[in-house]
Amino acid sequence: MKIIFMGTPDFAVPALKALVAAGHEVVAAYTQPPRPGGRRGKELTSTPVHRAAEELGIPVRHPSSLKGAEEQAAFTALNADLAVVAAYGLILPQAVLDAPSHGCLNIHASLLPRWRGAAPIQRAILAGDEEAGATIMQMEAGLDTGPMLALARTPIDGKTAGELIEELAELGANLMVEVLANLPAHASEPQPTEGVTYARKIDKAEARIDWSQGAEAIERQIRAFAPTPGAWFELEGERCKVLAADLVDGSGLPGTVLDVRLTIACGTGALRPVRVQRAGKPAMAAEDLLRGWAIAPGARLT
Repeated sequence: MKIIFMGTPDFAVPALKALVAAGHEVVAAYTQPPRPGGRRGKELTSTPVHRAAEELGIPVRHPSSLKGAEEQAAFTALNADLAVVAAYGLILPQAVLDAPSHGCLNIHASLLPRWRGAAPIQRAILAGDEEAGATIMQMEAGLDTGPMLALARTPIDGKTAGELIEELAELGANLMVEVLANLPAHASEPQPTEGVTYARKIDKAEARIDWSQGAEAIERQIRAFAPTPGAWFELEGERCKVLAADLVDGSGLPGTVLDVRLTIACGTGALRPVRVQRAGKPAMAAEDLLRGWAIAPGARLT
């Protein structure tokens, strides 16, 4: 098929590569414009999809909006059979949705209709869901409301958001290739009207650990925000991220360090950080942190 690919982050790259490997003609890759980044935060940095498309010899377009008539005409002029969308980050106007002969198919990282919206993987972990997944959906004007063509499931089973993003990127890519191999056989079905939930965008303020919460909820928070933005606490005015932690026995005033192994009392139960990151430092094992930062039993984390 003649395909326009639309995506931005690392999550979208496996789908782009899978489409090319399957023999589809990707006539253009649409992605977000380069943003300031790099080591100093000032160099313009291309998106992962931009870089992958250039390596594959695919023309790249990165408009800041698709609302203008000129951009819509340029999109339509590609005469594509289909647009494949994966975490693109821009709203597609109706003229864009209608331009390809088979419309636009989206790889959404949830089991729709649960977790429509911007952060489905993180919200699934935070909520304690047992499963996550990828859904191939025919796009329409609503927020992830279109009919579904296929879905694939995977257990969450203690995975971090970073681990699930990688897994679902591959799962969604393979599922899209499977659908396109026999598109007529994948009839679209309306999403169920029951079980709809919305995965609002992650606010950085949500990453601060509230030790009055139960240990299980905090452990889910740590996994949902690992590796980024990273769940964090403060001690003596310094911020420290917790990237992995174990549930352990213990009790005390929430936020209190209970022993020399950095076991921390929660609202119910206790946690022991396994992997942490001080501000401005690389991630490290908790025992390595304690060699350079003496956090004594009885210290209060906020």
